[in-house]
Amino acid sequence: MPVNRSGQDNQAIGLWLLTCCAMVFAMVVIGGVTRLTHSGLSMVEWKPLLGVLPPLSEPEWQRVFGLYQATPEYHAVNQGMSLPEFQGIFWWEWFHRLFAHLIGVVFVVPFLWFWARGAISRRLMPRLIGLFLLGGLQGVVGWLMVASGLVDRPSVSHYRLAAHLSTALLIFTLLLWQALNLLQPGAYSGALGPARSLRRHLALALVLALVTLVWGALVAGLHAGLIYNTFPLMNGAWLPGEAWAYRPAWINIFENPPTVQFCHRWLALTTGAVVLAYWVRTRIGRAALTAETRRIAHLLGAMVVLQISLGITTLLLAVPVPVAVGHQAGAFILLALLIWALHEMRVPAARPGALPLDATGAFRPQTS
Repeated sequence: MPVNRSGQDNQAIGLWLLTCCAMVFAMVVIGGVTRLTHSGLSMVEWKPLLGVLPPLSEPEWQRVFGLYQATPEYHAVNQGMSLPEFQGIFWWEWFHRLFAHLIGVVFVVPFLWFWARGAISRRLMPRLIGLFLLGGLQGVVGWLMVASGLVDRPSVSHYRLAAHLSTALLIFTLLLWQALNLLQPGAYSGALGPARSLRRHLALALVLALVTLVWGALVAGLHAGLIYNTFPLMNGAWLPGEAWAYRPAWINIFENPPTVQFCHRWLALTTGAVVLAYWVRTRIGRAALTAETRRIAHLLGAMVVLQISLGITTLLLAVPVPVAVGHQAGAFILLALLIWALHEMRVPAARPGALPLDATGAFRPQTS
């Protein structure tokens, strides 16, 4: 089958992947609302294909409600809930799963169309197949997360919640990076020395942001945001005395709610400091940077301040749904800006000594 690698095809594929990336972002927001409204355990059956159909009759609603009434969450949290109240939480989880199916359709149908037209290069094909498989894995991980709250506990495993979010992070990151590769081909046109240094700085900020996000999932899974709702101290102490109550000691950073919250706090503040330091560096070294790089740096600086403010507000107000959802959405926006900034700072992949440099050491792509 002939392969068409025209710039027009690359732009179309890039926009498609960017659309999928935006849908993953929306899915994360919907998932956040589902979790915060305690709706995630309302659907106790996993039907990957038929699950898009909700109950369509009164007997079917009674059957589904009966299944929920047998769960630990119903007995421990929602004992005596009426059918209309159950329907209120059911619809959020149903919409969450429906949107996941929709993402699959939006990915698969254009993929088949691009493939049939020969528009997908040999290099890109395995990446797209890998993204499709990751999407399937995400569905499995999501169900395993839900299943952990249907046996002997009224909530899901915080480890599985973190795994579910981590898979979403991976899919979001890979989709965005590949979309940028197609929509913004070429190499950075600033000075190579500053580019490499700032790229390392951004890579550190990205790693810290990812770790902070995962610890945020642990906080959410343990409901650790509902305790120690003061800042910067935790009820008068930098670190509560019970922070090391579990044995062995290292398990506290993963399972002890006060310690998990403490780690998330300081990971977030460290990430914020690193991002703001990057912004300062772009202001100092403006002559060596492109205008686009500086614009992204301004966005990063503003977003990290907003995100930390949302995090503190979420904590002080004991996790109100709108603010908490905004905080989760803000984390992914910050992540997207970091990925965009890192992509913008990519250095030409050529042999040393073979780069077209000018007298200042800046890379200048040669045109034919």
